[in-house]
Amino acid sequence: MITAASFGSELWHVICSVAKGFANVAFTGSLILSFLMVGSILWYAKRRPKGSPLSWGQAMAAAMYVTFIMFWFFGVVPDRWLTYAEGELGMRSDALLAGSGSTGWFPDLPVTISKGTIADLVTILLYGLGFQLSVVLWAKWQKRGDAPAPEAPRSTYGRPLVKA
Repeated sequence: MITAASFGSELWHVICSVAKGFANVAFTGSLILSFLMVGSILWYAKRRPKGSPLSWGQAMAAAMYVTFIMFWFFGVVPDRWLTYAEGELGMRSDALLAGSGSTGWFPDLPVTISKGTIADLVTILLYGLGFQLSVVLWAKWQKRGDAPAPEAPRSTYGRPLVKA
């Protein structure tokens, strides 16, 4: 149970606990490695021309690499965060922040919120980040090498000249 004197000190404790997650070598290292692997895809997308032939072996290596990145970002990174949050940070379900039985925030709140809930919300944010990154990467890969559309000529007033 939380026995803090004020709402502000408890809020600061939760914010610092989430920020301390980046001090953990395993979590931070896995997150950095994820971004480096994503960056390597962006770098390779600039090098590889669109429509160039692809051998069977190259396709299998690329599929294995993308599968490994998805395993890493959706498996290893959240696991490292949850292990650290539940272990060293003490963000467990028995540490109540608000609700009945809590001595911290809003003890009359009909919903019980624990530190474990905050750790799970951070995990959900990590999954959302991974999903958004995968969508952005697929879009960038599909649009690589596309030339921008030619701009229509403009009148002296700045409007595009288009014949109907």
